[in-house]
Amino acid sequence: MSFTVAIVGRPNVGKSTLFNRLVGKKLALVDDTPGVTRDRRPGAAKLVDLRFTIIDTAGLEEAGPETLEGRMRAQTEAAIDEADVTLFVVDAKSGLTPLDKTFGELLRRSGKPVVLVANKSEARGSDGGFYDAFTLGLGEPVPISAEHGQGMIDLRDAIVEAIGEERAFPKDDEDEAETDVDVRDSVLGDEAEDEAEPEYDDTKPLRVAIIGRPNAGKSTLINRFLGEDRLLTGPEAGITRDSISVEWDWRGRTIKMFDTAGMRRKARVQEKLEKLSVADSLRSIRFAETVVIVFDATIPFEKQDLQLVDLVIREGRAAVLAFNKWDLVEDPQAVLADLREKTERLLPQARGIRAVPISGQTGYGLDKLMQNIIETDKVWNKRISTARLNRWLEGTQIQHPPPAVSGRRLKLKYMTQVKARPPAFMVSCTRPDALPESYVRYLVNGLRADFNMPGVPIRIHFKAGDNPFEGRKKKR
Repeated sequence: MSFTVAIVGRPNVGKSTLFNRLVGKKLALVDDTPGVTRDRRPGAAKLVDLRFTIIDTAGLEEAGPETLEGRMRAQTEAAIDEADVTLFVVDAKSGLTPLDKTFGELLRRSGKPVVLVANKSEARGSDGGFYDAFTLGLGEPVPISAEHGQGMIDLRDAIVEAIGEERAFPKDDEDEAETDVDVRDSVLGDEAEDEAEPEYDDTKPLRVAIIGRPNAGKSTLINRFLGEDRLLTGPEAGITRDSISVEWDWRGRTIKMFDTAGMRRKARVQEKLEKLSVADSLRSIRFAETVVIVFDATIPFEKQDLQLVDLVIREGRAAVLAFNKWDLVEDPQAVLADLREKTERLLPQARGIRAVPISGQTGYGLDKLMQNIIETDKVWNKRISTARLNRWLEGTQIQHPPPAVSGRRLKLKYMTQVKARPPAFMVSCTRPDALPESYVRYLVNGLRADFNMPGVPIRIHFKAGDNPFEGRKKKR
């Protein structure tokens, strides 16, 4: 991207709506409640012929540095320092407030180019608020409607004027456009190729989602990985609302990590805003490759913890457990032995799942956690040859033959792996509907043990073999 733009303003003026308009997706949560956004969220923006990085920020509020609002303001100020241009959004419908004038002065002192944006200008009676915006001394305001997409051409011209033609349209834009076409062509080409997947590529970026109950330490954990206070943290439960993605390198490999909102039991989620946050977290799980479920080591294995692990397994993601706040545990050896026993007993559907004690506050165990994430992802991508699978299937049936149902014994004839991510297998057999669930679990556990696939979901599909004589009339 050629330059960076930050969207700032007081709460509930439409910053996140404008962010979603510019990135072309509903990435940021939007609600009538003031103060929905708390962390700063970057995105790739497109405005007519402009391409740039846009940063959505929390609403600017006057508060002490130790309060939640004060920490949110610190995140916004960091975004202003990072950006090349600032979009200062005011509400033309409700007019200026003393808070707008205070932060207008702050932006004037920053020395960065500022584009004054009068949002909600489509509303009746917004002319007064539009003309009031001139009193801020930040130039002529740009009237727009982020909700309806009005005024985007004028906003584009104002950004170009603020940043300059050379910065707005760098010479290598054409090269980037050609690269984008090549990437799209390669993606389409990969889909058209043979289904056989290559060996595990340890240079490919890895998408990791961090989930858990509220106040389990998810944002603190990611901040420790990054080595900076990138995400908003604090003793209050439920600080994170949006699912925020951050990128960093671990031993030369790009890791894209998603911080998510804490997920409580469904019966306790009543407010619309929390429902939106949970839905955003579920979306992050579906798009991730590996999911780290963060447990509070001081109160582990709550019912919600077990339900989250079960959710990840049902979604087919690779799962790793992280027992956070290990620095608060008084007897680590005894607690660790107890956690291992409970993991095996309470999570039979994820037998062999990797579990790592960590401390996001001190950094203990984070390197080991990343190693386990990589190892789990390798298993999740694993492919087994058809010849090995059929030799295994034959030996398995000799050791424990399928049961007889209604006086007729079932026969498993052939087995092959149809996909990875997660590993899925197809077995050709007689009467697949009659195969007991207990024998299916026996096959899954056998695959997990004999082919070293701990902790990842394994799918087995059964299919009846084709009968070449079906449909033919019997000859006399």
